[in-house]
Amino acid sequence: MKISYNWLKQFIHIDWPAEKTGEILTDLGLEVEGIEKFESVKGGLKGVVVGEVLSCDAHPNADRLKLTQVDIGTGEALQIVCGAPNVAKGQKVAVASIGSVLYNDKGESLKIKKGKIRGEESHGMICAEDELGLGKSHEGIMVLDPDLKPGIPLSEVFEVENDFVFEIGLTPNRADAMSHWGVARDLRAYISGRQTPASETKKNGSLVTPSVSNFHVENRSRRIAIKVENTNLAPRYCGLTISGVKVSESPNWLKNRLKAIGIAPKNNLVDVTNYVMHELGQPLHVFDADKIQGNEIHVKTLPRGTKFTTLDEVERELHEEDLMICDTEKPLCIAGVFGGLSSGITENTTSIFLESAYFNPVSVRKTAKRHGLSTDASFRFERGIDPNITDYALKRAAVLIQEIAGGDVSSELDDIYPKKFEDFQVYLSYDKINSLVGQELDNTEIKSILTSLDIRFNNVTETGMGLTVPAYRVDVTREVDVIEEILRVYGYNNIGFSKKLNASIALSSKFEDYKLQNIIGNQLTGQGFHEIMANSLTAAKYVDLSEGLHSENNVNILNPLSRDLAVMRQSMLFSGLEAIVHNLHRQKENLKFFEFGKTYRKENRKYLEHKHLTLLLTGNRFENAGENWTSPSGKSDFFFLKGIVTSILERLGIDELRFAGIDTDVFSEGLCIYVGENKLVEFGTVKNSILEYFEIEQEVLYADFLWENLVEIAKKQSENLGVKFKHLPKYPSIRRDFALLLDENITFEEIWEIGVKNGGKILKNIFLFDVYQGKNLPAGKKSYAVGFVFQDENKTLTDKQVDKIMLRLQKEFEEKLGASLR
Repeated sequence: MKISYNWLKQFIHIDWPAEKTGEILTDLGLEVEGIEKFESVKGGLKGVVVGEVLSCDAHPNADRLKLTQVDIGTGEALQIVCGAPNVAKGQKVAVASIGSVLYNDKGESLKIKKGKIRGEESHGMICAEDELGLGKSHEGIMVLDPDLKPGIPLSEVFEVENDFVFEIGLTPNRADAMSHWGVARDLRAYISGRQTPASETKKNGSLVTPSVSNFHVENRSRRIAIKVENTNLAPRYCGLTISGVKVSESPNWLKNRLKAIGIAPKNNLVDVTNYVMHELGQPLHVFDADKIQGNEIHVKTLPRGTKFTTLDEVERELHEEDLMICDTEKPLCIAGVFGGLSSGITENTTSIFLESAYFNPVSVRKTAKRHGLSTDASFRFERGIDPNITDYALKRAAVLIQEIAGGDVSSELDDIYPKKFEDFQVYLSYDKINSLVGQELDNTEIKSILTSLDIRFNNVTETGMGLTVPAYRVDVTREVDVIEEILRVYGYNNIGFSKKLNASIALSSKFEDYKLQNIIGNQLTGQGFHEIMANSLTAAKYVDLSEGLHSENNVNILNPLSRDLAVMRQSMLFSGLEAIVHNLHRQKENLKFFEFGKTYRKENRKYLEHKHLTLLLTGNRFENAGENWTSPSGKSDFFFLKGIVTSILERLGIDELRFAGIDTDVFSEGLCIYVGENKLVEFGTVKNSILEYFEIEQEVLYADFLWENLVEIAKKQSENLGVKFKHLPKYPSIRRDFALLLDENITFEEIWEIGVKNGGKILKNIFLFDVYQGKNLPAGKKSYAVGFVFQDENKTLTDKQVDKIMLRLQKEFEEKLGASLR
C-alpha cells in the first residue's frame, strides 16, 4: 500500500522528515518497506524558468532557425538559437538554462550545455511541452501566460509537486489503516498516547478531519430509488444523484495526489472516487444516471450463468452468490469488485448516481477470487471497512465533485441501514496486561494510549476497565487484542527484559517424529538427495491419473486461488512430478528428491490426513555423472532405489521385512514392504502414461513411505527387542539363479510365496535382480531373473541338496505359474 507524505500531512500536523515518520510507522506495526521520492514532473523542472523573447531574427546561416534574445530575469539577455516555427517576439516561453537536465514524456534525459549552432552561440533552450515532460506535443514551443514575469521558476507555474511515498507492507488484520486517514490516526496515537515532551506534542499531532459542511441538497429533481434485497450481503447502502456535471480532466493537485500513489488519472468524476477511497478508506462507485433504467437501483443476486460485461470489456458468467447492483432491467456492477461497461462514465455524462456502501467482506472476497479480479475496492471490502463512515464519505465525494465538475445534488442522500453495527465491548484486566507484557505499565499511560486509539471507557475499577472499541477496528475484539494495541503504541522496544535466562530440559524419546525425520533427512542428504517442499494444494484433475484416487475423496478449497490449487492433495506423487518437470525444463536431468509431507482425504464426512516420506529419482545416480573420470555414469534404476529404501529401514532398526507385489496402478513395476500386516513403503517405476501427462520423457522412480507406520514400527521393535545379537554364520551360503519366462501379469509376490513354501528352512532369501520385456520375447511375456540364497547354520551345504530344492521350485513354478526356464 502506498501512502503520500504530503497527503498524510493534510490530516495531521507533523514537521518531521519522512525518514523519521517511516520509523514511527514501522514501530506502530505499519512496516515501511521503502520510501521513494515522487516528482509530478520528472526532474522537477529544475533550472527551467519563464523567459521573455525580446527579439526574434532569422539565423544568418540557416533558413529554418531563429536567433533570439531572451530575458530570464537575470538582467542580461541570453542569445538562444531556436528552430520552432511559432517562436516570436514578445512571447513568454519556458527556458532551460545551461546545466539543467530535462526529461521528456518517455523519461529520456537531456543535459543543456552551451553550444554553437551553425556558427552562432546558444546559451540555453526554448522548450516544447514534450521536451519538459509536460505533454506530448512537439508542434512548437510552449507559449505561456503573457502576465508571467521573467525569471519565475516554471515549477511554480505548473505546480510541480515533490513528495515522498511510503510503501507499507500492510498486514491483513489492519483494515483500519487502508487509507491516509487511517495512517494519520495511528500517528496521532503515537504522539498523544506516548509520554512525549509537551513542546513536541504541542507542535505535532493535531488531527484534521476533511470537512463536509458545504454539502447540501440543491433540489430533488432526480431521485433514484434504492431497494436492497439482500441485507446480509449489503448491510449498508447509500446513494444520491448529482445533475449538471461536466466530465473533464482533473485539476493538477488531484492528478498529482493520485500519481504519487501509482494511480493513473482518468477523468474528474472517477478521480474523485479514487481520491476519497485512498483518503478515507471507503470505496465508492459512480454510475451514469441516464443509463439506469426505471430510476431504480436493486442490490441483489442473480441466477447462475447470467452474462455480464465488466469495464475491461470481458464477458463473465455470474455465480448465484455474486452480489450485483442492478437497475430494473439489467446488472450494472459487481458489488464491491468491478463496474459494468454499460453503466460507466463517458465524456457525454451529465448526471450521475453516486454509491457508497458496506458489503459483506466474505462475499466480496469469494466473488473477487471466483472471477479472478483484484481491485483497490475489493482489497478494502475484503478486509472490512468502517461501516459508520459510509454516508460521510459519500458527502465528501459529492462536495469534491461539485468543486471540480460542477452540478447540483439533485436528491436526498438515501441511507439503507436496517441493522446498525455495534461497537465491541471488551473488559480489560490490569493483571492480564502485566502478565502478558512482562512488566507493570503505568495505569495513567494505559488510559492515555487507549484514548488516543478512540477506545472509550465504560467503567474503571481497581482491577480493570470496561471498554468500547470502535466498529472500524475489526481486529480488536478480545482482551488480548486490546493489550496488543497498548503494546503497539507503547513500543515493543520500550519493554524491558531480564538478564537472567531460564531454561528447562524436557524428557524426550529418541523416537520423537521430528528426531527420526532429522535422522533420515540427514542420511538422504548424504546420499545426494535434495529436500523439496511442495504445495499441499493441487489440481483436482490429478485424481484421474490413478484408479485408486477418486474425486469424491477430494478435500475442496472453498475459495481457491486458482483451478490448479483447488483441492488438497491425495497423493504426493503429482506435486513431486511437478518439481521434476520444473527442473527438467531448466536442464537439470539428474535428480534425487525427498519430501516429508501430508496427504488429505475426505471419507464419510470425515477428513483424514496422513504423513508420508517420498523419494523421486530420475536420470543418473550422481548429479555430475559422466562429466569427469572421478564420477562414473550409471542410471538410477529400480534396484538402486530398492537399496535406498532398505537403507532407510535399516537406519531405523526395522527388520523382519516382507516383500510383496505392488497394489497400486501408478507403477509399471514395483514392490511393497511390510512388517507383519503393516505396510511401510511402496516403490517402483512410475508408469509411462503418468509421465506422458507431465511431458516427462525419461524414467522416474518413486517411493512412498507411510511415515506414521514407520515411526510406530520403529518404536515397537526397539521396545520389544531391546539389544539382541546372533552369531555370524560359520558355514558358507550357496546362490542359485533362475531366468523365468512368465506371463506379464505374474507378480514377484507369487514367485516369493511359492519359494518360501517349498524352499525349506535353508532357503534364506529370494530376490529379483532383473526384469526384461521386449525384443526376442513372445507377446504378453516377460523375463524375471530371480536369485535364491541357501545356507545351513550347522553344516556346509552340498550341491546335491540345493539342486534337489531347485528342481522342486522349478516344477512348482511351471505347474502353478506356467513358467519356463530361458
